[in-house]
Amino acid sequence: MDTRTEGKVGAPLKISGTTTVSSTRAVAASRVYEVVVSRVILALALAAGAYLRLWQINAMGYNTDEAVYAGQAAAISGIAGLKDIFPVFRAHPLLVQFVLSLIYRVYFSDLVGRLLAVAVGLGTVYVTYLIGKTLYGRLPGALAAAALAVMPYHVIVSRQLLLDGPMVFFATLTLYMLARFGKSQKPAWLYASGVAMGLTFLSKETGIILVGAIFVFLALSPALRVRIGDLILAVLLLVVVSVPFPLSIFLAGGSSTGRNYLTWQLFRRPNHPWSFYLQNLPSALGIVLILVAVLGLIVLWRERSWREVLLLSWIIVPFAFFQIWPVKGYQYLLPIAPSAALLAGRLVAKLVNHGQRARLPARSPAYFSVPPVLSWLVAGGLLFSLGTASWQQVQPETSSSFLAGTGGVPGGRETGAWIVQNVPGKATFMTIGPSMANIIEFYGQRKAYGLSVSANPLHRNPSYEPILNPDLQIRDSDLQYIVWDSFSAARSSFFSNQIMSYVKKYNGRVVHTESITVNDGHGNMVVTPVIIIYEVHP
Repeated sequence: MDTRTEGKVGAPLKISGTTTVSSTRAVAASRVYEVVVSRVILALALAAGAYLRLWQINAMGYNTDEAVYAGQAAAISGIAGLKDIFPVFRAHPLLVQFVLSLIYRVYFSDLVGRLLAVAVGLGTVYVTYLIGKTLYGRLPGALAAAALAVMPYHVIVSRQLLLDGPMVFFATLTLYMLARFGKSQKPAWLYASGVAMGLTFLSKETGIILVGAIFVFLALSPALRVRIGDLILAVLLLVVVSVPFPLSIFLAGGSSTGRNYLTWQLFRRPNHPWSFYLQNLPSALGIVLILVAVLGLIVLWRERSWREVLLLSWIIVPFAFFQIWPVKGYQYLLPIAPSAALLAGRLVAKLVNHGQRARLPARSPAYFSVPPVLSWLVAGGLLFSLGTASWQQVQPETSSSFLAGTGGVPGGRETGAWIVQNVPGKATFMTIGPSMANIIEFYGQRKAYGLSVSANPLHRNPSYEPILNPDLQIRDSDLQYIVWDSFSAARSSFFSNQIMSYVKKYNGRVVHTESITVNDGHGNMVVTPVIIIYEVHP
């Protein structure tokens, strides 16, 4: 006779041998099901992520940051026409640029830089799966990886040759090491997190902010046993891995530039309003994903542990820092994306698992009951909302304005190609700002200076040279060409008007124009010039 304990949900079951065998087989079948489904989801996530990142990836040329990093890599590898224009040491560490320079020794193209970014981005998707698998299981990891794979924020940035993509990869790798440490309590994983954190810093120096997230996590997780000696060794490993950056600057005689850059960062003016992230981050991460992640924290509150402390520390610390910090960049908060995806994947997987196990002998309490079909519809709806938003974002730009960090610059590559073919090698250009100057230098292989670069070292990036006296330099034929572009003009009408006054004053003649077709706001498609080159004469 079968006997079964009656009472509370989740009470232990006493069942006969036949039922035990049946239950064991059901549990085994459930585990096989989870493994298979998780692998299928992960494979589809990587495929969809690759498609979104590769779709028309090189339809437009580099933006200003991409041009700088590619120019540094070209200088390191000795590419003719660029090695004398771009200095090797500028504002940031050189790990990414050095890796790219090795590729440039084999093949030089702006495409390979972006392909490197895509490979690193897909690596971040896979590491997110590993974190989810370590913290919650295969299915939560696979769903989190799928969310990150199609998330607009990560898709947009990882299509570009920016330092943020590799920085986020190593930051996510650090998160994985910490997850392994929390689960195993083995000091070796804490040491590994120090090494990974050092690589995060070598990718981009702003990654050092996450050291604060690590200490917040350890301080708020009393269940974890952390010996002071192990923590000190992890910090020492971080320092050892990071030291090549300051050491290389010192040996190259660029220590003063490094100090000037730090001063500029500390005292530079805000480039966006305080509400910048509140306005742009929800759509970048996905409003549905944010709602699911927050709902998961509420619904599963009683299951909280050091795992949620780890993920929340990885979100709250960088968000708080960059929200307070006056300088804001679109891609600065990308390190929080994997953690947000993991929190969302945690709830969706819980829904799917409870729905799937409703037909099985359950040992754990069911906090909610959701039919399997509805559970998968929730998961599909989340991924579909992210994927459609990303698909819209990766289409070629049809706007004459531009938000830094969101994509390439229309007409930049084409303008540079025209300059290489039609402008003397010793010619010099004046642009509205350094953004277009960088693009002109990379694609046009000619020196260019931004009019908006301040003569005061406290108010400019020390990597940029100011134009101290435009009138004198034009009259002395040190500046022969002026470039107006709609992207810089949209950000600074003052310098746009000023540069056009020089065009008028020195008989500027249009020698080249790049135009794009845009919507005029009334449904009509019109051709709008975005880059105009003027030749000026004293």
